Amino acid sequence: MKRISTSFINLKNVFLSALSVLLINISFAQTNVFDDVISTSPNHTYLTAAITQQGLQGALQNPSATLTVFAPTNAAFDNLAASLGTDISGILALSNLTDVLLYHVLGITAVSGDLSNGLIVTPLNDDNTLKITVKGNGDVFVNQAQVTTANLSTNNGVVHVTDAVLLSASTVADVAIDNGFSTLVSAVIVAELLPALSDPFGTYTVFAPTNLAFEALAIQLGVNVADLLILSNLADILLYHVLGAEVNAADVTNGLLATPLNDANTIKMTVTSNGNVFANQAEVILADVSASNGVVHVINAVILENETVVDLALDNPGFSVLTAAVISLELLPVLTNPFATLTVLAPTDAAFGALLAALDITAEDLLNDEDLLDIVLYHVFDTQIEAADLSNGLIAQPLSQTNNLKVTVASNGNVFFNQAQVEMADVAASNGLVHVLNSVLLPVETVVDVAIDNGFSYLTAAVVQEELVPVLSNPLAQFTVFAPTNEAFDALALALSTDIAGLLALENLTNVLLYHVVGSALEASDLVVGNLNTVLGQPVAININAGTVTVNSATVTLADVLAFNGVVHVINQVLIPGNVSIVDNDLVDVVVFPNPTSEFISFEGLPNTEFVIVDAIGNEVLRNTYSGNPIEIKDLSQGIYFISFPNEPNAGAIRLFIK
Repeated sequence: MKRISTSFINLKNVFLSALSVLLINISFAQTNVFDDVISTSPNHTYLTAAITQQGLQGALQNPSATLTVFAPTNAAFDNLAASLGTDISGILALSNLTDVLLYHVLGITAVSGDLSNGLIVTPLNDDNTLKITVKGNGDVFVNQAQVTTANLSTNNGVVHVTDAVLLSASTVADVAIDNGFSTLVSAVIVAELLPALSDPFGTYTVFAPTNLAFEALAIQLGVNVADLLILSNLADILLYHVLGAEVNAADVTNGLLATPLNDANTIKMTVTSNGNVFANQAEVILADVSASNGVVHVINAVILENETVVDLALDNPGFSVLTAAVISLELLPVLTNPFATLTVLAPTDAAFGALLAALDITAEDLLNDEDLLDIVLYHVFDTQIEAADLSNGLIAQPLSQTNNLKVTVASNGNVFFNQAQVEMADVAASNGLVHVLNSVLLPVETVVDVAIDNGFSYLTAAVVQEELVPVLSNPLAQFTVFAPTNEAFDALALALSTDIAGLLALENLTNVLLYHVVGSALEASDLVVGNLNTVLGQPVAININAGTVTVNSATVTLADVLAFNGVVHVINQVLIPGNVSIVDNDLVDVVVFPNPTSEFISFEGLPNTEFVIVDAIGNEVLRNTYSGNPIEIKDLSQGIYFISFPNEPNAGAIRLFIK
């Protein structure tokens, strides 16, 4: 028995010794995130000091804990200190240092495989969430901080090393997340923009479209909202909504051009007279929502970087007056709508200069004119009209309802709206077309309108066919027009055994029409007995007997129909120039070339003959004899002129376009 007892005791001692070793080994296996990762890392001495100072190491050493620690490096703390204008001692003295540290710790263990793009998790400091971004290239971010080393595992959790310190401040990203901007948030996540927008030291202005705004965009594009999130240019669209500076509503001025992070285009700001603010076409429906890194303005539409008709004007320095007018009239939201379909007739600065000079006013006077809105809208159509869609005599209705526009397509291809020539056609924008004009259009009633609006259909057809509308619709000219009625044209056709079509086919019809026009405005009381010179250069005979006015043999049946650019007297006969036979088709064939021109002209068919050039209102601007050498005309202003040959009555008048 004694031997057995001794053996048992020895066996017991061996077992206890082995158990002790096992327990010691088990104790050594109990690693934790603080002792075995953070405090032993030469790159985390600042973090270690902060944890120890705040007495948080015990929580991180707890063997029964399940933790995830995002561990900023020493360099990350240095960057934080620099951003705050201090050093590491200043960081360690922060009153909220414990909150800062606990914002880096999750109460669960989350290895990198558990993290997904857009994941939002709540740390031990639950003042704010942590926003996870997993990019397509595999890079992982927590808020703005990139994970540089992942999955340093211990028994009580995992450590992910980050290159920035996280702060629980509410950023512009949080404003969107916390206030129901679910589509915008989804787009920001898909476009991997959370790291930028959650940077607590960024400075941003975000124009934040509502969910309804994205739904409207989807409808306009013919897709659904989910399709928007897979657009190849989604990041560009979002960055077009972000400025790299903080701009409060009070800082916005009407016409301000702001450059967003996507600088492919500017954002055009409008502040209306009633205080409404627009970014392009989108109205700010809630302004100045503050965040730690900027401000958010809620908008009711998604804005796009597309080049609109406004951009065409803004990007070309020759349209400064037009853009100033558009801004002054608060029309930017209408004209920057990327889904509008517009045609804009755009007068150049030179065109506005001519208008200002003619009216003897300043640009400031024009911008303050009560009719400015009507004038600008007279240059805009709410449909796209290409030059190829235009035809001679077309009457088109712009946004201004005060008057319509009369289109002339000349035989040489020149295109006019009223008196204004199209210098450049079909300049394409995302929301329409721009046609550049050499003159400003005014929505006033001209002598042409008097004829069109009062049943002078034959006279109108003749004026349109002979391409005289640009001359007679010039609002800055002054005319007297003796206007034959339809019955007068019918009487002439009967006398010639033809019809109105035959009259319109007359080779010298232009001469006949110009013989009815005087280059000044003369009411009946201004008329005196005697000869009155016409734009053609030949006079008509005025006679007044017992209050009845006759012009040659025609009687004025209705006098003093007033227009903005003159006066119309209705007559009962068509006037025929004295040196032209309307039945003689044996006309001298004269060619003026080049036409249009800007410097020189030559004649073919009439060598060594006298010629006279008159402007569109009958003023003689040049008289000379053509001897075969080119004639210099570069001193003449751009516009329409007429050339006549006093010694060759059958040559008729030739229209000259100077460009």
